[in-house]
Amino acid sequence: MKRHVAGALVGVAALLVPLLVSASPANGSVTGKVQVTRMGKPLADASGVVVYAVGFEQPPATTVPTLLQKGAQFLPQMVAITAGQKIDFPNMDKFFHNVFSLSKARSFDLGQYKKGSSKQKAFPRTGIVEVYCNIHPKMNATILVLPNRAFAFTTADGSFTLKDVPPGAWSVFAYSRRAPRPVRANNVAVVAGKKTVLSGLLIDETKLDFAHRNKYGEAYKARSSGY
Repeated sequence: MKRHVAGALVGVAALLVPLLVSASPANGSVTGKVQVTRMGKPLADASGVVVYAVGFEQPPATTVPTLLQKGAQFLPQMVAITAGQKIDFPNMDKFFHNVFSLSKARSFDLGQYKKGSSKQKAFPRTGIVEVYCNIHPKMNATILVLPNRAFAFTTADGSFTLKDVPPGAWSVFAYSRRAPRPVRANNVAVVAGKKTVLSGLLIDETKLDFAHRNKYGEAYKARSSGY
């Protein structure tokens, strides 16, 4: 049985007072599609948007996701995790990299390290963490730290499915790192053992670059080569 919900969209993501829940066969799911435009024009590929539910907490997975440094870029450019998880930052390039963030949700500096080396960082609090390299100004990535495991990335046609969502009325967000803010559907009703179909999630990506200063708040120095 499916339940259909029209997305009531607002522009500000706020994590609600959480309820602690665990995985259960009595939980439900939320499925649907996100429409993605860039500067108002529809994108043929709507993959890479994170859709997530808030209002309850779940313990983090025991896995450690990887954010590669390869080809003078971070791969992937967006990672979603549950609060309490760690991320591994291996350097796969033949030159040094640095990983740092000045974000309020998690400020850190892993320093410089060479090819074949890797460092880990834990992310105990929810929020958006923007990550950069202090050596290469074009390197950037986003870590989305969420209160539970009910999140998923969209496929090329914008489809998503949030699994193992506890019964209740939750807020569901869709987030693209190129959009100024997430979009939100309020009071998405989830019923045990049922599938809720969500419509009306539309994201317009207007952020065309990720210009920033280095970890000292200074402009990056010009380099003699791309590396």
